[in-house]
Amino acid sequence: MRRLALSLSACLALFATPAQAATSEDEQFWLNLTAMGSIKDEIVYFAEVQPRVGDGMSRIDQALFRGALGWKFSPSLTLYQGFAHVVVPVEGGKDVNEERSFQQVSWVMGKPWDGELSSRTRLEQRWRSNGDDMGWRLREMLRYEKPLKANSDAVNALVYAEGFVALNDTDWGARSGFDQLRSFVGAELGLPGASTLEVGYLNQLINQRAGDTRVNHVASVTLFFRH
Repeated sequence: MRRLALSLSACLALFATPAQAATSEDEQFWLNLTAMGSIKDEIVYFAEVQPRVGDGMSRIDQALFRGALGWKFSPSLTLYQGFAHVVVPVEGGKDVNEERSFQQVSWVMGKPWDGELSSRTRLEQRWRSNGDDMGWRLREMLRYEKPLKANSDAVNALVYAEGFVALNDTDWGARSGFDQLRSFVGAELGLPGASTLEVGYLNQLINQRAGDTRVNHVASVTLFFRH
């Protein structure tokens, strides 16, 4: 009888463990303002400012400032070295700052189905003010855009997905393995010159500690000023 009771307790513990994991959700608004272009010949750059409003679109959840210099090897392949400063406001406490160095490869892979398929691979080195370790993270984005009207870039249907994988554990909370997935669906609108405006819905799925999951439903607006 005692052996049976122990077996039942073990089974109950196994079933109870997954139940401890929880999913939280939030509605957010992300605004991305990016300038990009040629400095001289094949030397290019981009610079962006990105405030993110969270907590039911009631307060700044994160502010990101990022820039990079690159070398354009061909019309379809560019390599960048960049740096980012991220501020995470903490209510009633000291803001958390994150610094990132990153290397990026941007590649236009081809034009299937009368659209354009591209890839962005980014390797980040991350430092946070609430820890001492350096975190490594790999990001891979696949993006596809297709004109809604033949021979016109006035309005393009746009979808992309970006996966994040942490490559090591850190004392400030990063855990190696799957970190997050971002999925976007929307439209790209042509502006004067080569500039564009992207609007749509972005779903951000974040793998948190203890098996918890966070899902952010994001209204996303991105302005690319190209020159």
